[in-house]
Amino acid sequence: MQFPSLKSTLVAAAALACAAGALAQEQIVKIGHSGPLSGPNTFAGRDNDNGVRLAIEELNARKISVGGKTLKFELVSEDDQCDAKTGVAVAQKFVDSGVRYVMGPYCSGVTIPASREYDKGGVMVSTVGTNPKITQAGYKNLFRIVASDVQAGASMATYAANVLKAKKVAVIDDRTAFGQGLADEFAKEAQKLGMTVAGREFTTDKATDFMAILTNIKAKQPEAIFYGGYAPQAAPMARQIKQLGINAKLLGGDTLCSPEMPKLGGDAVNGVVYCAYAGMLMESDAGARAFQDKFKKRFNQAPDVYGPFYYDQVMNIGEAMQRSGSIDVNKVGAYMHQHTYKGVMGEYAYDDKGNRVKAPVVVMTFEGGKAKPLASY
Repeated sequence: MQFPSLKSTLVAAAALACAAGALAQEQIVKIGHSGPLSGPNTFAGRDNDNGVRLAIEELNARKISVGGKTLKFELVSEDDQCDAKTGVAVAQKFVDSGVRYVMGPYCSGVTIPASREYDKGGVMVSTVGTNPKITQAGYKNLFRIVASDVQAGASMATYAANVLKAKKVAVIDDRTAFGQGLADEFAKEAQKLGMTVAGREFTTDKATDFMAILTNIKAKQPEAIFYGGYAPQAAPMARQIKQLGINAKLLGGDTLCSPEMPKLGGDAVNGVVYCAYAGMLMESDAGARAFQDKFKKRFNQAPDVYGPFYYDQVMNIGEAMQRSGSIDVNKVGAYMHQHTYKGVMGEYAYDDKGNRVKAPVVVMTFEGGKAKPLASY
């Protein structure tokens, strides 16, 4: 039997000591992502996941130091399926496993119950859920990183009244917290602006056949139909509007601005679908265009609606940690409330409830299968 020499033993011990020293100088920060990684909204969940992933890669490359330790960010992604019960289970799993920063949930119906668990567990939540109820609970470390339904719904109603010159509108929603909340805000503002809400119909976020609902609406002859819901339903709805010969525009929130709309709806969306996008005009900003190129190079596809917002907020959190000199959720959250951050999608500043202040909204349509910006609010 050959025993190792004293020299080789000392070298091995020194190597282990160096490795242990390196680990001691590193602080792991887990960033959770809760979103629909399966089901009809998978495209959105994957896009959001990619936005978080890209930011984490860039933060790790910067080697941010806090308290003498280099931060190493790790992504922990979970599929909440846009289902409230599943989303709450994901929240409990994140809390139990020491995740203190969560991006998501995507769906308002998941965000509302899950945010209670996150708050109890001392977790910061950064969501694109737009229902006004989300920030009314008063959780101090919850941030809405896009415009709310109040802003998006009102902007779409203003455009319908002032630009499309609509006098009569119909409203459909999918009964989700997001869809119903957005439709309610649109209807409220439409009536304020003197438009008549000629019909209110309901469907689900799993439906694909809207012929009965649309036939009822056709008889009322509205100039516009507002749909509160998601792209997987809005696209076949646009096809069926065309099929029934309904001469009305299909309006909606930012979920209808998704590149999935022309993929699923084909020519039926061109010049018919109008959406209120809770963002800025990326094509008019050099930094945003550069981000699009970087995103496409990394993931071999352009960003969808929310990926850039998720990217911005993770970068915002990283900067807040560095500048506050802490990874403590309360200290990082306090810094973010007190300071603005300039990201790809504009300036991020938050009110005391966590709503994004002066969140930009852009009204868009589709032309030749591509989104075309029309107005900003």
